[in-house]
Amino acid sequence: MRAVIVAIGVAFLVSLFTTPLAIKVFTRLKAGQPIRAEGPVMHQGKKGTPTMGGVVFIIATVVAYVAGHLALTTLPSQQIAQVQPTITALVLLGLMVFSGAVGFIDDFLKVRKRNSAGLNKRGKLLGQILVGAVFGVIALYFPSTNGQTVGATTLSFIRDIDALEIGKIASVVIFIFVVMASTNGVNLTDGLDGLATGASVMVLAAYALIAFWQYRHWCADPDYNIRPSIYCYEVRDPLEIALIAGAAAGACVGFLWWNTSPARIFMGDTGALGLGGLIAGMAMSTRTVLLLPIIGGLFVIITMSVVIQIISFRTTGKRVFRMSPLQHHFELAGWSEVNIVVRFWIIAGIGVAIALGLFYSDFLAAVT
Repeated sequence: MRAVIVAIGVAFLVSLFTTPLAIKVFTRLKAGQPIRAEGPVMHQGKKGTPTMGGVVFIIATVVAYVAGHLALTTLPSQQIAQVQPTITALVLLGLMVFSGAVGFIDDFLKVRKRNSAGLNKRGKLLGQILVGAVFGVIALYFPSTNGQTVGATTLSFIRDIDALEIGKIASVVIFIFVVMASTNGVNLTDGLDGLATGASVMVLAAYALIAFWQYRHWCADPDYNIRPSIYCYEVRDPLEIALIAGAAAGACVGFLWWNTSPARIFMGDTGALGLGGLIAGMAMSTRTVLLLPIIGGLFVIITMSVVIQIISFRTTGKRVFRMSPLQHHFELAGWSEVNIVVRFWIIAGIGVAIALGLFYSDFLAAVT
């Protein structure tokens, strides 16, 4: 628990105090956010706001991960052995860093070209597929000494569903799909000051709670031997997962101080894709893949608004929404930006609460 708390605190402080420095640096480099001409007219006032701020909380998360491990040096050697840097950390932090790198290329091209085009859709999708494939293979083909892998060869909801065995190759394909869905979902949600950041804090905090609960009821823990076959969790390195999720949540809170309306810096695709990649990894590593659409309910709703808009326009020539993603529809309907963000945060919180309720109810059903 101490390591998780230290990681959260360090990530928050690093992000809070280095974001102003990033604002100055990106402003001096003229790394301002280009605004789409076809977007809401009220967004034109945001033109020139520094972007690529996601670099800050990605770095803060990595630094906090290291700090969290340093906090473990006073533990007994047998406990330290359970939480040394692992393949799980490589997968989760790798997904965050390299998904963020794809977004960074997109942001860099936008800034360099002085328009909102950036990396073309094919290039971005190929980058997401490559990142998902590389870390999907690592997650499925590199077991620990007890044979446990980061990802599972079965589909999962609250835990692995043994009846839905799909094999390693199909699991890697699912891994890629989840990475693509999550990164694009967060990216589409990012569009109003603080919206994606605040929603991500809730989702990551939920995964921190889930992973820590799994750590406290971990099948691989030799000290946890009370009816383990009934209600222990077959996951790999749950404390690592909790530490990284907590660190990322803390880093996002520190960033949100400067990103909330009116934003002094945007996370850009660097941050949106980085967070999306990490959230995808959280779902795979905690064996809660089918729970992800509920935990990240806001991301799903916003993504579906884009899908519905495209299908409707291409088949009927009519638009369902005034503009997609959904948050822009409400802007054009006259809602203030702050009202939209706060109400969408409430929706995100409801999804998280329902998901945590389902997770805990499964545990209660198993022990009663």
